[in-house]
Amino acid sequence: MTDDMIAGQPVRCAWAQGDPLMRTYHDEEWGVPQRDGRMLWEMLMLEGFQAGLAWIIILRKRTAFRAAFAEFDPAQVARFGEADVVRLMGDAGIVRARAKIEATIRGAQIYCDMEDGGESFTDFCWSFTDGQVLCGAGTPVASSPLSERISTTMKKRGFKFVGPTIVYAWMQAVGIVNDHDRRCFRR
Repeated sequence: MTDDMIAGQPVRCAWAQGDPLMRTYHDEEWGVPQRDGRMLWEMLMLEGFQAGLAWIIILRKRTAFRAAFAEFDPAQVARFGEADVVRLMGDAGIVRARAKIEATIRGAQIYCDMEDGGESFTDFCWSFTDGQVLCGAGTPVASSPLSERISTTMKKRGFKFVGPTIVYAWMQAVGIVNDHDRRCFRR
């Protein structure tokens, strides 16, 4: 039996052991380097919605979030107005927090402004590591000096719900940092 197997099953990060949805997310998505700008933005917005909640809540609502936010098409979301905010506040399928909804709309506008100005959101996100995946410690941490720097930069651009802890969770989710447990088969 190899070091990444226990009783014939792959060793996973501890947080992915119980719930089948979390396990699938871990095995297929979490930590995989994401280079699609729209998906990088979607994950950043979902991490913002997760603030104060468990990630499993967001995963269970992700299909509803995608429907509510036009499949996270920044160009469409950027045009959302007050009527859309009211509609979203009434949507029980998502997290109904006005500040987070408004932050997502503003985030879409910032994304579009960047793209319209010739700045790729993908390039922006990966510029902090020169396009390289960082190898994390594989132990639980809430933030890092880099997530603090990215958070500060994003806040200066107008993004909301992008504190260092949210940014670090996003960096892990989109594979900017590989933070799988040391024995995890995905590391």
